[in-house]
Amino acid sequence: MNDSYGDKVLIVEGKSDKTKVKSILKDPIEIICTNGTISMTKLDELIDFLEDKEVYILVDADDAGEKLRKQLKREFPLAEHLYIDRMYREVATAPVKHLATVLIGANMDVHAEFLEMG
Repeated sequence: MNDSYGDKVLIVEGKSDKTKVKSILKDPIEIICTNGTISMTKLDELIDFLEDKEVYILVDADDAGEKLRKQLKREFPLAEHLYIDRMYREVATAPVKHLATVLIGANMDVHAEFLEMG
C-alpha cells in the first residue's frame, strides 16, 4: 500500500481486474486486490491504511463478489460501491467502455479513448 497515490483507493477482487481498471484510469488511484477473499489480518491492515481515504469498491457481479462486497460494506460503511452490469458478471471481462462509464460515475478521470470503444 502506497501513500503516493493520494486520497482515493479502489478495492477490486483480482489482478486481472486491477490491470484492466488501471489501464482505463487517468487518475493516480491506488488499486488494492483482495484476491477474492480477505483475511482478518489483511482487513485490519486495510482499516488502518484506509482510515482517511476515499474508498471505492468494485467487485464482480457474482456470488463471490457480492459476499466480498457485504464484508467490505460492514468494515468500510462510508465506501462508495461501484457496480458493473450483471450481464458482464466479471470486472475483468466487462467491456472497457462500460468500465470507463462506471468509473466516471464515481468522478474518476479516465482515458477518453475508452469511452469511444465498443
